[in-house]
Amino acid sequence: MTHLHHRKVRSFVQRAGRTTAAQKRALRDLLPRYGVPFQDSTLDLAIVFGRRAPIVLDIGFGDGSALLTLAANHPDRDYLGVEVHEPGIGRLLLQLERAGLDNIRIVAHDAVEVVRRMLPAGAVDAVNLFFPDPWPKKRHHKRRIVQPDFVRDIARALKPGGTFHIATDWADYAGHVTEVMDGCGQFVALTPEQASCEPLFDRPTSKFERRGIALGHTVTDLHFRRTG
Repeated sequence: MTHLHHRKVRSFVQRAGRTTAAQKRALRDLLPRYGVPFQDSTLDLAIVFGRRAPIVLDIGFGDGSALLTLAANHPDRDYLGVEVHEPGIGRLLLQLERAGLDNIRIVAHDAVEVVRRMLPAGAVDAVNLFFPDPWPKKRHHKRRIVQPDFVRDIARALKPGGTFHIATDWADYAGHVTEVMDGCGQFVALTPEQASCEPLFDRPTSKFERRGIALGHTVTDLHFRRTG
């Protein structure tokens, strides 16, 4: 009998990037404090953060600057950041140490697996996905993280009425997101006016946004609410 092994399609690649000595130190010494190891079972987020507070899942936080700003501005919320690139994780850890914040935890793993395996149903109040890799070439569209299965997993993890905020500087990606979200049936799209009344849709400017604007791209924010 012939067994077919299908290679898993990932939404990211491990890009080469220079991790500084300070970032390596942070990964060694600080990740045990702020990190949550990947596990194939659901988390108790009240134990992870040591309290019960609104939970925001931040997927692909990059260099961590926007996530740090959100956490500093909203100490009443807890932020679970998911990222795979070590230089960005190291940089955020160093910022956390300097700022003395304790409402961020980091999972250094594939966000698709984190959402599917580690988050209990109805565990989070909001999900932020800011400037995901657009994979602009058509043959790479299957790598885009916003796919029907992923959106269903996000819907399961969100509380009814929870929010999903996606920002992109690629018009084609915005269209892709709209199509996938419309097909899910578990979210309603919000107008900019409706979104402006929701404090969980706060989004600081990031390096990725500034880069996109410098390239002449238009930034689009898409806001969704989980239906009951």
